[in-house]
Amino acid sequence: MAHLDHFSAGWLSPVTAYVMACIGAALGLHCTMKALVSDGRSRHNWLVTASVAIGSGIWTMHFIAMLGFGVEGTPIRYDVPLTLLSLLVAVAVVGAGVFTVGYGRSRGRSLLVGGLGTGLGVGAMHYLGMAALRFHGSVGYELPIVALSLVIAVVAATAALWAAVVVRGPAGATLASLVMGLAVSSMHYTGMAAVRIELTPQGGVLDGATATQFIFPLAVVLGSFLFLASAFVALSPTEHEAVESADATAVAPLDDAAAPAG
Repeated sequence: MAHLDHFSAGWLSPVTAYVMACIGAALGLHCTMKALVSDGRSRHNWLVTASVAIGSGIWTMHFIAMLGFGVEGTPIRYDVPLTLLSLLVAVAVVGAGVFTVGYGRSRGRSLLVGGLGTGLGVGAMHYLGMAALRFHGSVGYELPIVALSLVIAVVAATAALWAAVVVRGPAGATLASLVMGLAVSSMHYTGMAAVRIELTPQGGVLDGATATQFIFPLAVVLGSFLFLASAFVALSPTEHEAVESADATAVAPLDDAAAPAG
């Protein structure tokens, strides 16, 4: 069995991956909270943004962590279509969970269904991303550890959706995103602990792209999107907030006019 190195880049890859997971979770939770106090098209748009934020944050976390992954005795390449498909799966399945919570009539049932679907989607993204690996050998998994990683993913997703519904205020949202980032990172490294690789030495050329050719540039693009979107969303009021602001602006001149002169 081949020797696997999950930290070939030192602590840079796991720490950066955790930060990206937290940013995606924070942005997604913020958008979901805005959606729950909005209506109509505005709610739909906030939920779409939340889905993209959480899904791309999880994907970015996974592949930044994979920049530190190495297998002794073989180079590693990535199948580009499968890697992109794993990103789409992450966004789509997270979106299904977020929309379930956003439009569900029963909060408890919505959280359970949304958390289960989103957690399994996170797991599907992880193992689909692993299927995109190309190296001189074959990969297998310890099924009990795989099952544990999926349980962690479901619990993390349910907790995140619960936080979006219940948590109020920036301090609570920040704490929830830190916990969500830790849970997603734990799921990733638990899943990686399940990996068993058998090498089949050969001199053939591997298909696919290297991490620096494809994974790193795409992770930078998604990371930049998350940072910019976070700033934009933080400054964007919901319809409810905009109405309250407009009402306050309209009332202020009336109060000034009613105030006694002198």
